[in-house]
Amino acid sequence: MTEPAPSDAFHVFDTTLRDGAQREGINFTVADKLTIARHLDEFGVGFVEGGWPGANPRDTEFFRRAREEITFRNAQLVAFGATRKAGTTAESDPQVGALLDSGAPVVTLVAKSHDRHVELALRTTLEENLAMVHDTVAYLRAQGRRVFVDCEHFFDGYAANPGYALRVVLAAHRAGADVVVLCDTNGGMLPSQVQAVVRTVVADTGARIGIHAQDDSGCAVANTLAAVDAGATHVQCTANGYGERVGNANLFPVVAALELKYDRRVLPPGALAEMTRISHAIAEVVNITPATHQPYVGVSAFAHKAGLHASAIKVDPDLYQHIDPERVGNSMRMLVSDMAGRASVELKGKELGYDLAGDRDLVGRIVERVKQQELKGFSYEAADASFELLMREELTPGAGRFFRLESWRTITDRRADGGAVENEATVKLWAKGERILASGEGNGPVNALDRALRGGLERIFPELARLTLVDYRVRILEGTHGTQSTTRVLITTSDGTTEWSTVGVAENVIAASWQALDDAYTYGLLRAGLTPTE
Repeated sequence: MTEPAPSDAFHVFDTTLRDGAQREGINFTVADKLTIARHLDEFGVGFVEGGWPGANPRDTEFFRRAREEITFRNAQLVAFGATRKAGTTAESDPQVGALLDSGAPVVTLVAKSHDRHVELALRTTLEENLAMVHDTVAYLRAQGRRVFVDCEHFFDGYAANPGYALRVVLAAHRAGADVVVLCDTNGGMLPSQVQAVVRTVVADTGARIGIHAQDDSGCAVANTLAAVDAGATHVQCTANGYGERVGNANLFPVVAALELKYDRRVLPPGALAEMTRISHAIAEVVNITPATHQPYVGVSAFAHKAGLHASAIKVDPDLYQHIDPERVGNSMRMLVSDMAGRASVELKGKELGYDLAGDRDLVGRIVERVKQQELKGFSYEAADASFELLMREELTPGAGRFFRLESWRTITDRRADGGAVENEATVKLWAKGERILASGEGNGPVNALDRALRGGLERIFPELARLTLVDYRVRILEGTHGTQSTTRVLITTSDGTTEWSTVGVAENVIAASWQALDDAYTYGLLRAGLTPTE
Protein backbone atom coordinates (compact mmCIF):
# COMPACT_ATOMS: atom_id res chain seq x y z
CA MET A 1 0.00 0.00 0.00
CA THR A 2 1.25 3.48 -0.84
CA GLU A 3 1.95 6.00 1.88
CA PRO A 4 0.14 9.36 1.86
CA ALA A 5 2.04 12.05 -0.02
CA PRO A 6 3.65 14.74 2.14
CA SER A 7 1.43 17.74 2.67
CA ASP A 8 1.33 19.99 -0.41
CA ALA A 9 3.78 17.82 -2.34
CA PHE A 10 1.33 17.27 -5.17
CA HIS A 11 -1.73 19.33 -6.13
CA VAL A 12 -4.98 18.08 -7.60
CA PHE A 13 -6.65 21.30 -8.69
CA ASP A 14 -10.25 21.22 -9.96
CA THR A 15 -11.66 23.96 -12.18
CA THR A 16 -15.10 22.52 -12.96
CA LEU A 17 -16.86 25.57 -11.53
CA ARG A 18 -14.86 27.97 -13.68
CA ASP A 19 -13.37 26.34 -16.79
CA GLY A 20 -15.85 23.46 -16.81
CA ALA A 21 -18.72 25.96 -16.79
CA GLN A 22 -17.61 27.11 -20.25
CA ARG A 23 -18.92 23.91 -21.82
CA GLU A 24 -21.80 24.44 -24.23
CA GLY A 25 -25.06 23.55 -22.47
CA ILE A 26 -23.82 24.11 -18.91
CA ASN A 27 -25.34 26.99 -16.98
CA PHE A 28 -24.66 26.71 -13.25
CA THR A 29 -26.82 28.37 -10.65
CA VAL A 30 -25.16 29.45 -7.40
CA ALA A 31 -26.85 26.49 -5.71
CA ASP A 32 -25.41 24.14 -8.36
CA LYS A 33 -21.92 25.48 -7.74
CA LEU A 34 -22.23 25.07 -3.99
CA THR A 35 -23.40 21.47 -4.40
CA ILE A 36 -20.58 20.58 -6.80
CA ALA A 37 -18.01 22.25 -4.53
CA ARG A 38 -19.17 20.00 -1.67
CA HIS A 39 -18.87 16.91 -3.89
CA LEU A 40 -15.34 17.85 -4.95
CA ASP A 41 -14.30 18.52 -1.38
CA GLU A 42 -15.75 15.17 -0.34
CA PHE A 43 -13.80 13.49 -3.12
CA GLY A 44 -10.64 15.01 -1.70
CA VAL A 45 -9.23 17.37 -4.34
CA GLY A 46 -6.79 19.90 -2.93
CA PHE A 47 -8.18 22.99 -4.62
CA VAL A 48 -11.60 24.01 -5.97
CA GLU A 49 -11.53 26.98 -8.32
CA GLY A 50 -14.89 28.64 -7.79
CA GLY A 51 -14.99 31.23 -10.55
CA TRP A 52 -14.09 34.85 -11.29
CA PRO A 53 -15.36 37.15 -8.52
CA GLY A 54 -16.13 40.62 -9.76
CA ALA A 55 -16.51 39.45 -13.36
CA ASN A 56 -20.16 38.48 -12.89
CA PRO A 57 -22.66 38.67 -9.99
CA ARG A 58 -23.17 34.90 -9.88
CA ASP A 59 -19.53 34.15 -9.08
CA THR A 60 -19.36 36.98 -6.57
CA GLU A 61 -22.44 35.56 -4.83
CA PHE A 62 -20.96 32.06 -4.90
CA PHE A 63 -17.87 33.14 -2.97
CA ARG A 64 -19.99 34.99 -0.43
CA ARG A 65 -22.21 31.99 0.18
CA ALA A 66 -19.33 29.50 0.12
CA ARG A 67 -17.67 31.37 3.00
CA GLU A 68 -20.87 31.10 5.03
CA GLU A 69 -22.23 27.70 4.00
CA ILE A 70 -19.32 25.36 3.30
CA THR A 71 -16.73 24.09 5.73
CA PHE A 72 -14.09 22.57 3.49
CA ARG A 73 -12.46 19.45 4.90
CA ASN A 74 -9.96 18.70 2.13
CA ALA A 75 -9.99 21.49 -0.44
CA GLN A 76 -9.04 25.14 -0.43
CA LEU A 77 -11.28 27.55 -2.32
CA VAL A 78 -9.61 29.38 -5.20
CA ALA A 79 -10.60 32.66 -6.84
CA PHE A 80 -9.68 33.21 -10.48
CA GLY A 81 -8.74 36.54 -12.04
CA ALA A 82 -6.31 38.39 -14.26
CA THR A 83 -3.15 40.37 -13.69
CA ARG A 84 -3.53 44.12 -13.31
CA LYS A 85 -4.32 46.14 -16.39
CA ALA A 86 -1.55 47.86 -18.29
CA GLY A 87 -0.71 51.34 -17.02
CA THR A 88 -2.28 50.85 -13.58
CA THR A 89 -1.19 49.45 -10.23
CA ALA A 90 -2.33 46.22 -8.62
CA GLU A 91 -3.57 48.16 -5.60
CA SER A 92 -5.88 50.32 -7.73
CA ASP A 93 -7.17 47.63 -10.10
CA PRO A 94 -10.83 46.85 -9.19
CA GLN A 95 -10.74 43.26 -10.40
CA VAL A 96 -7.64 42.56 -8.29
CA GLY A 97 -9.54 44.04 -5.37
CA ALA A 98 -12.46 41.71 -6.09
CA LEU A 99 -10.11 38.74 -5.73
CA LEU A 100 -9.23 39.89 -2.22
CA ASP A 101 -12.86 40.65 -1.40
CA SER A 102 -13.83 37.06 -2.31
CA GLY A 103 -12.13 35.87 0.87
CA ALA A 104 -10.57 32.92 -1.00
CA PRO A 105 -7.20 31.92 0.53
CA VAL A 106 -5.79 31.06 -2.90
CA VAL A 107 -5.82 33.11 -6.11
CA THR A 108 -5.14 31.92 -9.63
CA LEU A 109 -4.02 34.65 -12.03
CA VAL A 110 -4.20 34.20 -15.78
CA ALA A 111 -1.18 35.75 -17.53
CA LYS A 112 -0.25 36.08 -21.18
CA SER A 113 2.85 34.08 -22.10
CA HIS A 114 2.55 34.21 -25.91
CA ASP A 115 4.19 37.36 -27.28
CA ARG A 116 1.59 37.83 -30.05
CA HIS A 117 -1.24 37.67 -27.50
CA VAL A 118 0.49 40.32 -25.40
CA GLU A 119 0.80 42.71 -28.30
CA LEU A 120 -2.50 41.96 -30.08
CA ALA A 121 -4.89 41.05 -27.25
CA LEU A 122 -3.53 43.08 -24.32
CA ARG A 123 -2.22 45.82 -26.64
CA THR A 124 0.78 46.46 -24.48
CA THR A 125 4.51 45.87 -24.57
CA LEU A 126 6.27 42.66 -23.66
CA GLU A 127 8.06 44.41 -20.79
CA GLU A 128 4.84 45.88 -19.38
CA ASN A 129 3.26 42.42 -19.43
CA LEU A 130 6.15 41.07 -17.32
CA ALA A 131 5.63 43.93 -14.87
CA MET A 132 1.89 43.23 -14.73
CA VAL A 133 2.62 39.61 -13.75
CA HIS A 134 5.26 40.50 -11.17
CA ASP A 135 3.32 43.36 -9.57
CA THR A 136 0.05 41.48 -9.20
CA VAL A 137 1.65 38.35 -7.74
CA ALA A 138 3.74 40.38 -5.31
CA TYR A 139 0.76 42.46 -4.20
CA LEU A 140 -1.50 39.46 -3.56
CA ARG A 141 1.27 37.67 -1.69
CA ALA A 142 1.74 40.76 0.48
CA GLN A 143 -1.98 40.58 1.27
CA GLY A 144 -1.55 37.01 2.57
CA ARG A 145 -2.85 35.14 -0.44
CA ARG A 146 -1.31 32.07 -1.96
CA VAL A 147 -0.90 32.65 -5.70
CA PHE A 148 -0.86 30.33 -8.71
CA VAL A 149 -0.24 31.74 -12.19
CA ASP A 150 -1.81 30.21 -15.31
CA CYS A 151 0.40 30.98 -18.31
CA GLU A 152 -2.19 31.08 -21.07
CA HIS A 153 -1.20 29.70 -24.50
CA PHE A 154 2.15 28.72 -23.01
CA PHE A 155 3.03 25.88 -25.37
CA ASP A 156 2.18 27.85 -28.50
CA GLY A 157 4.02 30.85 -27.06
CA TYR A 158 7.04 28.71 -26.23
CA ALA A 159 7.13 27.38 -29.80
CA ALA A 160 7.01 30.94 -31.20
CA ASN A 161 9.33 32.68 -28.72
CA PRO A 162 10.76 30.37 -26.06
CA GLY A 163 12.85 33.07 -24.45
CA TYR A 164 9.88 35.30 -23.73
CA ALA A 165 7.66 32.46 -22.51
CA LEU A 166 10.35 31.51 -20.00
CA ARG A 167 10.66 35.13 -18.85
CA VAL A 168 6.94 35.12 -17.97
CA VAL A 169 7.44 31.97 -15.88
CA LEU A 170 10.40 33.55 -14.11
CA ALA A 171 8.51 36.82 -13.49
CA ALA A 172 5.76 34.92 -11.70
CA HIS A 173 8.16 32.66 -9.83
CA ARG A 174 10.42 35.46 -8.59
CA ALA A 175 7.43 37.51 -7.45
CA GLY A 176 6.36 34.67 -5.17
CA ALA A 177 3.95 32.51 -7.15
CA ASP A 178 3.77 29.07 -5.56
CA VAL A 179 3.03 27.34 -8.86
CA VAL A 180 3.36 28.43 -12.48
CA VAL A 181 0.91 26.49 -14.63
CA LEU A 182 1.71 25.82 -18.28
CA CYS A 183 -1.54 25.93 -20.26
CA ASP A 184 -2.21 24.15 -23.53
CA THR A 185 -5.05 26.58 -24.13
CA ASN A 186 -5.77 25.52 -27.72
CA GLY A 187 -5.46 21.83 -26.86
CA GLY A 188 -3.25 21.00 -29.80
CA MET A 189 -0.20 19.52 -28.08
CA LEU A 190 0.81 15.86 -28.05
CA PRO A 191 2.29 14.03 -25.03
CA SER A 192 5.88 13.93 -26.33
CA GLN A 193 5.78 17.68 -27.00
CA VAL A 194 4.36 18.47 -23.56
CA GLN A 195 6.88 16.27 -21.83
CA ALA A 196 9.85 17.85 -23.60
CA VAL A 197 8.73 21.42 -22.89
CA VAL A 198 7.83 20.82 -19.25
CA ARG A 199 11.15 19.11 -18.59
CA THR A 200 13.00 22.07 -20.09
CA VAL A 201 10.99 24.68 -18.15
CA VAL A 202 11.51 22.86 -14.85
CA ALA A 203 15.25 22.69 -15.48
CA ASP A 204 15.66 26.26 -16.78
CA THR A 205 13.54 28.14 -14.23
CA GLY A 206 13.56 26.16 -10.98
CA ALA A 207 9.89 27.05 -10.59
CA ARG A 208 7.24 24.64 -9.38
CA ILE A 209 5.32 23.74 -12.54
CA GLY A 210 1.72 22.75 -13.13
CA ILE A 211 -0.19 21.63 -16.22
CA HIS A 212 -3.55 22.71 -17.65
CA ALA A 213 -4.53 20.69 -20.75
CA GLN A 214 -7.48 21.12 -23.08
CA ASP A 215 -8.67 18.06 -25.02
CA ASP A 216 -8.90 19.33 -28.60
CA SER A 217 -6.42 16.71 -29.82
CA GLY A 218 -7.92 14.01 -27.60
CA CYS A 219 -4.77 14.00 -25.48
CA ALA A 220 -5.64 16.07 -22.40
CA VAL A 221 -5.31 13.21 -19.91
CA ALA A 222 -2.20 11.83 -21.64
CA ASN A 223 -0.67 15.32 -21.81
CA THR A 224 -1.34 15.84 -18.12
CA LEU A 225 0.40 12.60 -17.19
CA ALA A 226 3.26 13.37 -19.57
CA ALA A 227 3.75 16.66 -17.74
CA VAL A 228 3.83 14.78 -14.42
CA ASP A 229 6.48 12.47 -15.87
CA ALA A 230 8.52 15.57 -16.75
CA GLY A 231 8.31 17.08 -13.26
CA ALA A 232 4.96 18.87 -12.94
CA THR A 233 3.48 18.56 -9.44
CA HIS A 234 0.20 20.39 -9.97
CA VAL A 235 -2.56 19.11 -12.30
CA GLN A 236 -5.61 21.13 -13.30
CA CYS A 237 -8.67 19.13 -14.32
CA THR A 238 -12.46 19.22 -14.50
CA ALA A 239 -15.01 16.65 -13.39
CA ASN A 240 -16.02 14.42 -16.30
CA GLY A 241 -13.82 16.52 -18.59
CA TYR A 242 -16.29 19.40 -18.86
CA GLY A 243 -14.93 22.52 -20.51
CA GLU A 244 -14.68 24.82 -23.51
CA ARG A 245 -15.06 23.23 -26.96
CA VAL A 246 -14.36 19.49 -26.45
CA GLY A 247 -13.35 19.89 -22.82
CA ASN A 248 -10.48 19.71 -20.34
CA ALA A 249 -8.36 16.97 -18.82
CA ASN A 250 -10.82 14.70 -17.03
CA LEU A 251 -10.30 14.72 -13.27
CA PHE A 252 -11.28 11.10 -12.73
CA PRO A 253 -8.93 9.20 -15.09
CA VAL A 254 -6.09 11.56 -14.14
CA VAL A 255 -6.56 10.89 -10.41
CA ALA A 256 -7.09 7.16 -10.96
CA ALA A 257 -3.90 6.94 -13.01
CA LEU A 258 -1.92 8.81 -10.36
CA GLU A 259 -3.20 6.59 -7.55
CA LEU A 260 -3.32 3.22 -9.31
CA LYS A 261 -0.66 3.44 -12.02
CA TYR A 262 1.85 5.89 -10.53
CA ASP A 263 1.36 4.65 -6.97
CA ARG A 264 1.05 8.28 -5.86
CA ARG A 265 -1.37 9.07 -3.04
CA VAL A 266 -3.24 12.24 -4.04
CA LEU A 267 -6.59 11.65 -2.30
CA PRO A 268 -7.56 10.95 1.30
CA PRO A 269 -7.72 7.24 2.24
CA GLY A 270 -10.82 5.55 0.84
CA ALA A 271 -11.78 8.45 -1.45
CA LEU A 272 -10.92 6.67 -4.69
CA ALA A 273 -13.67 4.11 -4.04
CA GLU A 274 -16.19 6.99 -4.13
CA MET A 275 -15.08 8.16 -7.58
CA THR A 276 -17.88 6.64 -9.66
CA ARG A 277 -20.54 7.95 -7.29
CA ILE A 278 -19.03 11.46 -7.26
CA SER A 279 -18.74 11.52 -11.06
CA HIS A 280 -22.39 10.59 -11.51
CA ALA A 281 -23.57 12.93 -8.76
CA ILE A 282 -21.89 15.89 -10.45
CA ALA A 283 -23.36 14.84 -13.81
CA GLU A 284 -26.81 14.91 -12.24
CA VAL A 285 -26.29 18.46 -10.97
CA VAL A 286 -24.98 19.54 -14.37
CA ASN A 287 -27.97 17.78 -15.99
CA ILE A 288 -25.82 15.94 -18.52
CA THR A 289 -26.23 12.18 -18.80
CA PRO A 290 -23.05 10.49 -17.52
CA ALA A 291 -20.85 9.27 -20.38
CA THR A 292 -21.39 5.52 -20.43
CA HIS A 293 -17.96 4.76 -21.90
CA GLN A 294 -15.93 7.11 -19.70
CA PRO A 295 -12.80 5.37 -18.33
CA TYR A 296 -13.04 4.03 -14.78
CA VAL A 297 -16.47 5.53 -13.90
CA GLY A 298 -18.65 4.83 -16.97
CA VAL A 299 -21.27 2.11 -16.65
CA SER A 300 -19.59 0.37 -19.59
CA ALA A 301 -16.05 0.75 -18.25
CA PHE A 302 -16.06 -2.84 -16.98
CA ALA A 303 -18.82 -4.30 -19.17
CA HIS A 304 -18.01 -7.45 -21.14
CA LYS A 305 -19.91 -8.65 -24.19
CA ALA A 306 -17.73 -10.97 -26.25
CA GLY A 307 -18.01 -14.67 -25.47
CA LEU A 308 -14.23 -15.06 -25.58
CA HIS A 309 -13.86 -12.39 -22.90
CA ALA A 310 -16.50 -13.99 -20.73
CA SER A 311 -14.80 -17.39 -20.89
CA ALA A 312 -11.55 -15.85 -19.68
CA ILE A 313 -13.23 -13.72 -16.99
CA LYS A 314 -14.91 -16.81 -15.64
CA VAL A 315 -11.41 -18.10 -14.87
CA ASP A 316 -9.93 -14.81 -13.69
CA PRO A 317 -11.52 -11.31 -14.09
CA ASP A 318 -8.04 -9.75 -14.30
CA LEU A 319 -7.51 -11.37 -17.69
CA TYR A 320 -9.70 -8.73 -19.33
CA GLN A 321 -9.72 -5.93 -16.74
CA HIS A 322 -6.82 -3.61 -16.00
CA ILE A 323 -7.98 -2.98 -12.41
CA ASP A 324 -10.55 -4.29 -9.95
CA PRO A 325 -13.57 -2.02 -10.64
CA GLU A 326 -14.43 -1.85 -6.95
CA ARG A 327 -11.27 0.22 -6.39
CA VAL A 328 -12.98 3.13 -8.16
CA GLY A 329 -16.49 2.35 -6.92
CA ASN A 330 -17.63 0.69 -10.14
CA SER A 331 -18.62 -2.90 -10.89
CA MET A 332 -18.16 -5.51 -13.56
CA ARG A 333 -21.14 -6.18 -15.82
CA MET A 334 -21.77 -9.06 -18.20
CA LEU A 335 -23.74 -8.17 -21.33
CA VAL A 336 -25.93 -10.80 -22.90
CA SER A 337 -26.32 -10.54 -26.67
CA ASP A 338 -26.10 -12.63 -29.83
CA MET A 339 -22.33 -12.68 -29.17
CA ALA A 340 -22.91 -14.48 -25.88
CA GLY A 341 -21.55 -17.91 -25.16
CA ARG A 342 -22.09 -20.23 -22.22
CA ALA A 343 -19.66 -18.35 -20.01
CA SER A 344 -21.46 -15.04 -20.64
CA VAL A 345 -24.80 -16.51 -19.62
CA GLU A 346 -23.36 -18.26 -16.56
CA LEU A 347 -21.67 -15.08 -15.35
CA LYS A 348 -24.74 -12.95 -16.06
CA GLY A 349 -26.88 -15.44 -14.19
CA LYS A 350 -24.50 -15.29 -11.24
CA GLU A 351 -24.63 -11.49 -11.34
CA LEU A 352 -28.45 -11.72 -11.11
CA GLY A 353 -28.35 -14.30 -8.31
CA TYR A 354 -28.77 -17.58 -10.23
CA ASP A 355 -26.28 -20.45 -10.25
CA LEU A 356 -26.39 -21.94 -13.75
CA ALA A 357 -22.95 -23.55 -13.79
CA GLY A 358 -24.14 -27.11 -13.15
CA ASP A 359 -26.72 -27.36 -15.95
CA ARG A 360 -25.20 -27.36 -19.43
CA ASP A 361 -28.53 -28.07 -21.14
CA LEU A 362 -30.20 -25.11 -19.41
CA VAL A 363 -27.37 -22.76 -20.31
CA GLY A 364 -27.44 -24.02 -23.89
CA ARG A 365 -31.19 -23.33 -24.16
CA ILE A 366 -30.78 -19.82 -22.80
CA VAL A 367 -27.90 -19.06 -25.19
CA GLU A 368 -29.89 -20.33 -28.17
CA ARG A 369 -33.02 -18.43 -27.21
CA VAL A 370 -31.09 -15.18 -26.70
CA LYS A 371 -29.53 -15.52 -30.15
CA GLN A 372 -32.93 -16.20 -31.74
CA GLN A 373 -34.50 -13.23 -29.99
CA GLU A 374 -31.66 -10.86 -30.89
CA LEU A 375 -32.01 -11.95 -34.51
CA LYS A 376 -35.56 -10.55 -34.32
CA GLY A 377 -34.25 -7.24 -32.94
CA PHE A 378 -34.28 -7.73 -29.16
CA SER A 379 -31.35 -6.26 -27.21
CA TYR A 380 -30.76 -7.79 -23.79
CA GLU A 381 -27.52 -5.97 -23.01
CA ALA A 382 -29.67 -2.91 -22.26
CA ALA A 383 -32.57 -4.82 -20.70
CA ASP A 384 -31.43 -6.94 -17.76
CA ALA A 385 -34.96 -7.40 -16.43
CA SER A 386 -36.24 -8.89 -19.69
CA PHE A 387 -33.24 -11.21 -19.78
CA GLU A 388 -33.91 -12.35 -16.22
CA LEU A 389 -37.54 -13.12 -17.11
CA LEU A 390 -36.36 -15.10 -20.15
CA MET A 391 -33.95 -17.01 -17.94
CA ARG A 392 -36.67 -17.72 -15.35
CA GLU A 393 -38.92 -19.14 -18.07
CA GLU A 394 -36.17 -21.59 -19.06
CA LEU A 395 -35.42 -22.41 -15.42
CA THR A 396 -39.05 -23.19 -14.60
CA PRO A 397 -41.08 -23.88 -17.75
CA GLY A 398 -44.81 -23.31 -17.23
CA ALA A 399 -44.30 -21.46 -13.95
CA GLY A 400 -47.01 -19.00 -14.93
CA ARG A 401 -47.36 -15.24 -14.93
CA PHE A 402 -49.20 -12.66 -12.86
CA PHE A 403 -51.57 -11.75 -15.67
CA ARG A 404 -52.43 -13.06 -19.11
CA LEU A 405 -53.39 -10.90 -22.05
CA GLU A 406 -56.57 -11.62 -23.99
CA SER A 407 -56.39 -8.54 -26.21
CA TRP A 408 -55.57 -4.83 -26.31
CA ARG A 409 -56.74 -2.03 -28.55
CA THR A 410 -55.78 1.65 -28.91
CA ILE A 411 -57.75 4.43 -30.60
CA THR A 412 -56.45 7.83 -31.62
CA ASP A 413 -59.03 10.47 -32.63
CA ARG A 414 -58.08 13.70 -34.35
CA ARG A 415 -60.88 16.12 -35.02
CA ALA A 416 -61.26 17.61 -38.48
CA ASP A 417 -61.37 21.11 -36.99
CA GLY A 418 -57.85 20.66 -35.59
CA GLY A 419 -59.01 20.12 -32.01
CA ALA A 420 -57.13 18.16 -29.39
CA VAL A 421 -56.06 14.60 -30.20
CA GLU A 422 -57.71 11.99 -27.99
CA ASN A 423 -55.98 8.69 -27.18
CA GLU A 424 -57.82 5.79 -25.60
CA ALA A 425 -56.78 2.20 -24.89
CA THR A 426 -58.71 -0.89 -23.84
CA VAL A 427 -57.20 -4.08 -22.43
CA LYS A 428 -58.75 -7.47 -21.67
CA LEU A 429 -56.77 -9.49 -19.14
CA TRP A 430 -56.96 -12.50 -16.88
CA ALA A 431 -55.48 -12.30 -13.36
CA LYS A 432 -56.07 -14.64 -10.42
CA GLY A 433 -58.82 -16.36 -12.38
CA GLU A 434 -60.68 -13.13 -13.01
CA ARG A 435 -61.36 -11.62 -16.43
CA ILE A 436 -60.63 -7.90 -16.40
CA LEU A 437 -61.76 -5.25 -18.86
CA ALA A 438 -60.15 -1.83 -18.38
CA SER A 439 -59.66 1.33 -20.37
CA GLY A 440 -57.50 4.42 -20.03
CA GLU A 441 -56.82 7.75 -21.66
CA GLY A 442 -53.40 9.34 -22.09
CA ASN A 443 -51.33 11.90 -23.90
CA GLY A 444 -50.43 9.25 -26.48
CA PRO A 445 -51.51 5.70 -27.34
CA VAL A 446 -48.70 4.12 -25.30
CA ASN A 447 -49.49 6.27 -22.26
CA ALA A 448 -53.17 5.33 -22.63
CA LEU A 449 -52.21 1.64 -22.81
CA ASP A 450 -50.09 1.98 -19.68
CA ARG A 451 -52.97 3.64 -17.80
CA ALA A 452 -55.42 0.95 -18.93
CA LEU A 453 -53.08 -1.80 -17.76
CA ARG A 454 -52.57 -0.13 -14.39
CA GLY A 455 -56.26 0.59 -14.00
CA GLY A 456 -57.11 -3.04 -14.57
CA LEU A 457 -54.47 -4.56 -12.31
CA GLU A 458 -53.89 -2.20 -9.37
CA ARG A 459 -57.01 -3.45 -7.54
CA ILE A 460 -55.58 -6.99 -7.60
CA PHE A 461 -51.92 -5.99 -7.34
CA PRO A 462 -51.74 -2.76 -5.29
CA GLU A 463 -47.93 -3.07 -5.43
CA LEU A 464 -48.11 -1.67 -8.98
CA ALA A 465 -49.01 1.76 -7.58
CA ARG A 466 -45.39 2.19 -6.50
CA LEU A 467 -44.02 1.67 -10.01
CA THR A 468 -43.23 4.58 -12.29
CA LEU A 469 -41.90 4.68 -15.84
CA VAL A 470 -38.77 6.83 -15.80
CA ASP A 471 -37.51 6.42 -19.38
CA TYR A 472 -38.94 5.38 -22.73
CA ARG A 473 -36.85 4.94 -25.88
CA VAL A 474 -37.79 3.88 -29.38
CA ARG A 475 -35.52 2.72 -32.17
CA ILE A 476 -36.58 1.84 -35.69
CA LEU A 477 -34.68 -1.20 -36.91
CA GLU A 478 -34.00 -2.21 -40.49
CA GLY A 479 -36.95 -3.23 -42.61
CA THR A 480 -38.18 -3.41 -46.19
CA HIS A 481 -39.61 0.08 -46.13
CA GLY A 482 -39.60 2.85 -43.52
CA THR A 483 -43.20 2.30 -42.42
CA GLN A 484 -42.76 -1.48 -42.35
CA SER A 485 -39.60 -1.49 -40.27
CA THR A 486 -39.33 -3.38 -37.00
CA THR A 487 -39.57 -1.25 -33.85
CA ARG A 488 -37.65 -1.78 -30.63
CA VAL A 489 -38.82 -0.16 -27.39
CA LEU A 490 -36.76 0.06 -24.19
CA ILE A 491 -38.55 1.05 -20.98
CA THR A 492 -36.93 1.87 -17.64
CA THR A 493 -39.11 1.44 -14.55
CA SER A 494 -38.54 2.32 -10.90
CA ASP A 495 -40.12 1.17 -7.63
CA GLY A 496 -38.61 4.10 -5.75
CA THR A 497 -35.47 2.27 -4.66
CA THR A 498 -34.07 0.74 -7.85
CA GLU A 499 -34.56 0.80 -11.60
CA TRP A 500 -34.78 -1.93 -14.26
CA SER A 501 -35.05 -1.99 -18.04
CA THR A 502 -37.20 -4.10 -20.32
CA VAL A 503 -37.40 -4.52 -24.08
CA GLY A 504 -40.11 -5.17 -26.65
CA VAL A 505 -39.84 -5.72 -30.40
CA ALA A 506 -42.72 -5.75 -32.86
CA GLU A 507 -43.94 -4.44 -36.18
CA ASN A 508 -45.23 -1.22 -34.60
CA VAL A 509 -44.39 0.95 -31.63
CA ILE A 510 -47.55 0.15 -29.65
CA ALA A 511 -47.13 -3.62 -29.86
CA ALA A 512 -43.46 -3.32 -28.92
CA SER A 513 -44.41 -1.03 -26.04
CA TRP A 514 -46.91 -3.58 -24.74
CA GLN A 515 -44.22 -6.26 -24.58
CA ALA A 516 -41.87 -3.96 -22.66
CA LEU A 517 -44.68 -2.87 -20.30
CA ASP A 518 -45.69 -6.49 -19.70
CA ASP A 519 -42.11 -7.38 -18.71
CA ALA A 520 -41.70 -4.20 -16.64
CA TYR A 521 -44.75 -4.88 -14.45
CA THR A 522 -44.08 -8.62 -14.22
CA TYR A 523 -40.55 -7.94 -13.01
CA GLY A 524 -41.82 -5.30 -10.57
CA LEU A 525 -44.26 -7.76 -9.00
CA LEU A 526 -41.52 -10.38 -8.69
CA ARG A 527 -39.32 -7.81 -6.94
CA ALA A 528 -42.21 -7.12 -4.56
CA GLY A 529 -42.07 -10.80 -3.52
CA LEU A 530 -45.27 -12.01 -5.20
CA THR A 531 -45.71 -15.43 -6.82
CA PRO A 532 -47.26 -15.80 -10.31
CA THR A 533 -50.65 -17.55 -10.41
CA GLU A 534 -51.77 -17.58 -14.04
